[in-house]
Amino acid sequence: MEPLDRRTFLRKLGLLSATTAASAAVPGAVMPLGGVLPRAGAGPVWKKAPCRLCGVGCGLLVGVENGRAVAVKGDPDSPVNQGLACAKGYYSAQILAGRDRITRALVRREGRLVEVPLREALDLVAFRLGETVRQHGKDSVAIYGSAQWTVPDAYLAAKLFKGALGTNNVETSARLAAGSAVAGLRSSFGLDGAIGCSEDLDHADVFVLWDANLAETDPVLFSRILDRKRANPAVRILDLATRTSRTSYAADHSLLHAPHAGLAIANAICHEIVARKWVHREFVRRHVAFKRGATGFGDGRGDRALVEEEAAEVGWGDLVAFLADYDPERVQELSGLPAASIRWLASLYGDPLRKVVTLWGPELNQDVRGTWTNNALYNIHLLVGKIAAPGNGAFGLTGQLGGGGTVASAGAACDALPGGLVRRDADRRRAAAIWGVPAANLSPEPGRPALGMFDRFTRGEIRFLWVMAANPMMSLPDLDRYRGRASRADRFLVVSEAYPTPTTDVADVVLPAALWFEREGVYASAERRVQHVERLSTPPGEATSDAWQLIEVARRLGFGSLFPYEAGRQVEQIWEEYRHFHSDPRDALPSLADLRAHGGLLWPYVAGRETRWRYNTAYDPAASRAYGEYDFYGHEDHRAWIWLRPYEPAAEAPDEAYPFWLTTGTVLEHWGTGSLTQRVPALHRALPRGYVEINREDARELGIRHRQRVRLASRRGAVEAEVRIDYRSQPPRGVVFVPTFDEGLPINRLTLDAACPLSGQPDGAKCAIRITALPEAGGP
Repeated sequence: MEPLDRRTFLRKLGLLSATTAASAAVPGAVMPLGGVLPRAGAGPVWKKAPCRLCGVGCGLLVGVENGRAVAVKGDPDSPVNQGLACAKGYYSAQILAGRDRITRALVRREGRLVEVPLREALDLVAFRLGETVRQHGKDSVAIYGSAQWTVPDAYLAAKLFKGALGTNNVETSARLAAGSAVAGLRSSFGLDGAIGCSEDLDHADVFVLWDANLAETDPVLFSRILDRKRANPAVRILDLATRTSRTSYAADHSLLHAPHAGLAIANAICHEIVARKWVHREFVRRHVAFKRGATGFGDGRGDRALVEEEAAEVGWGDLVAFLADYDPERVQELSGLPAASIRWLASLYGDPLRKVVTLWGPELNQDVRGTWTNNALYNIHLLVGKIAAPGNGAFGLTGQLGGGGTVASAGAACDALPGGLVRRDADRRRAAAIWGVPAANLSPEPGRPALGMFDRFTRGEIRFLWVMAANPMMSLPDLDRYRGRASRADRFLVVSEAYPTPTTDVADVVLPAALWFEREGVYASAERRVQHVERLSTPPGEATSDAWQLIEVARRLGFGSLFPYEAGRQVEQIWEEYRHFHSDPRDALPSLADLRAHGGLLWPYVAGRETRWRYNTAYDPAASRAYGEYDFYGHEDHRAWIWLRPYEPAAEAPDEAYPFWLTTGTVLEHWGTGSLTQRVPALHRALPRGYVEINREDARELGIRHRQRVRLASRRGAVEAEVRIDYRSQPPRGVVFVPTFDEGLPINRLTLDAACPLSGQPDGAKCAIRITALPEAGGP
């Protein structure tokens, strides 16, 4: 199907009329498939399932009738959402039923995708994969998945490509949203995985929302924050952001700052905490070490290899000297945030009588210094001892299922093995033993993170690429650079997908994929909550799970002994095998039987006990009381690390030729690139197309009116969009905002593909642009 036909189809969707913008989360609502409830008296059977769209991990009740999911409501027994769901969650059953669902395998012949039997397509995939390895070597093939993968999907991708084929060319779209969050946790605490849990929201006195428009991106969590404030009017909600959003309207204070300023502001808050003697000295003395890393390693545009950082030991005096450069007046000049606001923020963190939770969104991670910024936010909490305890915590809300870390924990990242890292000899030996492959199969050299993988594909160094549950030809920054080179005769692209996308448009083979109510699996949310989902609905046509497609291709390649799983039992068998990688109490996982008996369990899960606050000896069964109240066991010294991370200029900033900041992000109605949510008529009708929000004064100076079309151009590309003024958010002067869900407005044609060298995450949510007004209809 050609792109124009698909966009025409999406524009014509309109079977239902609904308003999703009026209410983000409503208790007790039931959203039927197709807008029609089951017949009176027939009643669906209600089954529990986690929502798979974002990292919150809401529990849903899915009404099943005649083998179909027909209705959805929030699960009142879920400890996460307590009966609520956002608009996307309520309509999630309708995502299964789009009229252009891919139900048969497609193979490109004479330039066109034509239907073939699934077994024939799988034969072709296996042949081209094996032939490419034989002709060009193991590192000429790669797989690119998604945080939307189940754990079994991600685990089998790692087992096939890393264990059987011997290449670390395994990556996912989680790198685009969560790479720096994962790298920040690993460098500050030694391990990935959230420190606290969503219950922190019920105990905090202050919420600092840092570039996190939770009213639209995580409305269920935001409703929980509002409930906390209703229960205690003394609670304060602070919105620290680059634009005034719907979250700002509900916050007690809205504090605007320039893009890329988060690291400088965090350092200034630390400066004030130290200068005002608000440091929790006993906590720091017993539980913290100070580290300095390398600087001056560029913006990740070279060969894209991940930088392996050496940590140099420093002391308290080094920290004090480092922070001297970040007095609030200097940081005011860098950030635009008034010095008085910085001092006030620091006083809230430093107040020993207030519990503080900091939450930040993917936009903060999407920065050439995203890992450093994550470290700096943890530094604030570590200095005042407000971490790993009820109501005191720091959370990166990446927008990705599992916070993006789940797929890496399963080995589906270029530098990872299940429960380990490819560079570590012990982790490779363990993987080889569990998988039953020679240790020499496992390479100690990491592959390249997502952008590096696609660089190699466009250059022809990778000749076979399998994309699953991801839409990189919409989501990659500097999009034209990659999309224009994806279709070459010497390369082969396989896409497993449920709907036509810009990525399937350029595929050589398209495999029909089952969606989450249609296949069994295990997901983990951003708070470390592991949840099982059973198969509730029959997938259409020949659609199958990503895991089963991997098994079938592995067997065709001659690896049947490594993939002996039985149809109908494969998830249980895979999960129990995967648990061998997580036998240590520090990251132990529950059995599938335990998961089936509960609505989700927080790992580490040791001897039937969940871990709500990691590293806290009162709550974490893996933490040893020999180290006191806290045991930060991720590092060998059992301490959390405060890093001295200097502010460095943005990879690209506005100038005379491109005078505006472009910022991008998520809106309430749609998820990711919109390939799923745009198929839901009500969500599509509520917000059918993208737009650009411009400050009113900027629009006046440019002679631009509300709903006029404009041309946005960066150094990489250009798009046209309709202007919104005083719409759902108000950017400050010099900043514009464009959502990312509309393939008719591929805003990533403009964005920047520089990346954080420590995490590989692209700086893809902001760049410098210019704006040109287009003639209005009927004009000259």
